Amino acid sequence: MVAEVPLFPEQASTIAGRVDGLLYFLVAVTGSVTLLVTVLILYFAVKYRRRSDGDRTPRILGSFRLELFWTVTPLFFFLVMFYWGASIYNDVSRPPDGAPEVYVVGKQWMWKIQHPDGQREINELHLPVGRPVKLILTSEDVIHDFFVPAFRTKVDVIPGRYVTTWFHPTRVGTYHLFCSQYCGTNHAGMVGSVVVMGEQDYDDWLAGTRAEGSLALQGRKLFLKLQCDTCHSPGPHQRAPLLENLYGSTVHLEDGGTVTADDAYIRESILYPEAKVVQGWRPIMPTFKGQLADKGSELTEEEALIQLAAFIRTLEPGQTPVRTESFPAPVGAPTRPKGKEPASVVVPERPPGREEPP
Repeated sequence: MVAEVPLFPEQASTIAGRVDGLLYFLVAVTGSVTLLVTVLILYFAVKYRRRSDGDRTPRILGSFRLELFWTVTPLFFFLVMFYWGASIYNDVSRPPDGAPEVYVVGKQWMWKIQHPDGQREINELHLPVGRPVKLILTSEDVIHDFFVPAFRTKVDVIPGRYVTTWFHPTRVGTYHLFCSQYCGTNHAGMVGSVVVMGEQDYDDWLAGTRAEGSLALQGRKLFLKLQCDTCHSPGPHQRAPLLENLYGSTVHLEDGGTVTADDAYIRESILYPEAKVVQGWRPIMPTFKGQLADKGSELTEEEALIQLAAFIRTLEPGQTPVRTESFPAPVGAPTRPKGKEPASVVVPERPPGREEPP
């Protein structure tokens, strides 16, 4: 039984070896210091033990060189630890450009996962080997913690906020996924798997998995269903900023500040539109908090926000859905329904002597 529990999980990502290297260094340094201090305590306890009632502790003068040594030497090791750890943290916090983004929603007590092409999973995450992937995570209720030991990836998932992490799988296999933050009664049951597949197997899995359109397409449907085009469409009816090329841009606010338009900003603007008003526009947008969930399709509010953000990030100039009344009639179509042509209007002559009413 004990042999089935490894001391260290296998290394299945590009960052795992670097994390383990730092851990081994920390263990070696702290273990050596612990052993040295223990040996010195035992040595001094024996050498300077009290032998008789007449023994007196001799006067011991300080040594500048000794004090300098035990101050500078630990400082050197601490600086090495700091630089090593900071470099790993810096690389872990910055996903590679162009990495596909997978959305993860934590909920008591499951992980709900949405792929860019629309595939949805619960407590399973399928990934191709040899490709980096970026995760955008949030929680619907309490704080959870997304932990994949084989990838050395662990991040707190916080309600009302988006957090990101990424990893680059290097080995095909199935790896444990845990929630490592106590989140309620069934916390121990909030487990899952990360399945790393070969590229061809992954493409086959994508093709064989049912998806109702990409996240962006689902977000477009929701955008129209909520009638967001009523205000965000170009033309004479526009009453709110255009969302084209919004994602990743710098937004100037009415209070003089600026903000980067990312997933968190889009989420806040939908739920709390008066929090950050765009410069030059009035705060007339109503809140959609509590109106996005759809019990019929089991769509939760967080999932709806993810879909809307995915659609908005794809909008380029000229791609905003146009209001229905703004669509031109098809070529050759009659401008009026058949049989409803207006009759000629005959204006009766005014009798002589009658004045026009005022």
